[in-house]
Amino acid sequence: MQSVIKQIEAKHMKREVVDVRSGDTVKVHQKIQEGGKERIQIFQGLVIRVDRKGSLSSRIVVRRIASGIGVEKSFLLHSPLVTKIEVTKRSKVRRNYLTYMRDRTGKSARLGSVDFDKTAVNTVFDEVAEEAERLAKEEVAKTHEAEAAKKAKEEAEKTAKVEAALKARESDK
Repeated sequence: MQSVIKQIEAKHMKREVVDVRSGDTVKVHQKIQEGGKERIQIFQGLVIRVDRKGSLSSRIVVRRIASGIGVEKSFLLHSPLVTKIEVTKRSKVRRNYLTYMRDRTGKSARLGSVDFDKTAVNTVFDEVAEEAERLAKEEVAKTHEAEAAKKAKEEAEKTAKVEAALKARESDK
């Protein structure tokens, strides 16, 4: 029974996920749908919790201060709505759950940073996400091209009308 569940989970998991730890400052790129439009929103903050690391339901809790108010968001790492996670800073912490950071402000909220290789950590090759991003870019390019063709056609019609009006005016004289 357990292997059946793992097979189903494996089908929905991403091939590779960025190695995110507590104390990291990350940028999470998330797809947001508003009406018929879709856009990417970036949420940057401190990872205060990492849960179930090897599972399909692995998640991170990211905290940031927005307009003086602490905002926490939970992201499922294998969700198709999370397109990209970038680790911008890695800090030295000795706990997995940094809930004490909720009470800290100012200098006491600072964490000591650790040197790490950003390119090695952030380099993740996800074929499905890159294919979806490529298709989205192609779709945007096609719409821009169609709009440009439509504007060129309208401009050509206007110039033809102006030329016809000028010829009619010259023939009347």
